[in-house]
Amino acid sequence: FFLGPTGVGKTELAKALAEFLFDDEKAMVRIDMSEYGEKFSVSRLVGAPPGYIGYEQGGQLTEAVRRRPYSVILFDEVEKAHPEVFDVLLQVLDDGRLTDGQGRTVDFRNTVLIMTSNLGSEFLSSTGTPLGFVSGDAAATQRDIKQKVMGRVREFMRPEFLNRIDDTLLFNPLSTDQLRDIVGLQLRDSEQRLDAQGITLTVDDAAKDWIAEASYEPAYGARPMRRVIQRQLDDKIADLLVAEAVSEGDSVRVTVTDDDLRVTPVQAQKQLVA
Repeated sequence: FFLGPTGVGKTELAKALAEFLFDDEKAMVRIDMSEYGEKFSVSRLVGAPPGYIGYEQGGQLTEAVRRRPYSVILFDEVEKAHPEVFDVLLQVLDDGRLTDGQGRTVDFRNTVLIMTSNLGSEFLSSTGTPLGFVSGDAAATQRDIKQKVMGRVREFMRPEFLNRIDDTLLFNPLSTDQLRDIVGLQLRDSEQRLDAQGITLTVDDAAKDWIAEASYEPAYGARPMRRVIQRQLDDKIADLLVAEAVSEGDSVRVTVTDDDLRVTPVQAQKQLVA
């Protein structure tokens, strides 16, 4: 059970876990629990019973596991689901199997079930003391924070459901140093897109620091970073490509000038043929 504020990497950790366990990031099946806020939506997980519309389609959860039994199942924002959805999940956690609307038994024993929630995140965001290995008064503060978060979770979920959860992880709000590390990960997409065109992207440390500082919004975590990279970097590179200022074999250098990102095309040296 992953608990923490938005944008701190709960979903990204689930993707990394799927890639580590099953050698494929696509082995993660994400189910947005906000789509299951109504009582009748429970049947979408396991499939409609015989005689009802959609009976032939199967359930979104059971079909995903039946087709890919080795996977990570992510129940995102589980607090937004209808209470009866937890009855379905309770059977999975208890027996490791689930019967769909067509009467077929789906085996969940080779899956990893992860739930994410923002419950109690206000207690994590309102303190400057991160959870981790500390001592003294800070350790007492950590225990107090965790008790408050779990108290909020217990208000929402029944004891018989919580007792079947193997472990609960609390995520701290991201610091500027952590955002600095995330910048390199986010830049990989831009690097790969340019690399496919034979163009090299070089971003110096000052530019990475600038992106991290421009993206720092404690309430939103790392989510603003993609928008900053899109506006300040990708759009400028796109303008260079449209203007044919860079081509295959060239490189793009990113630095900081006058408190702004400067994107400079660097032409490859042409070989003279005698």
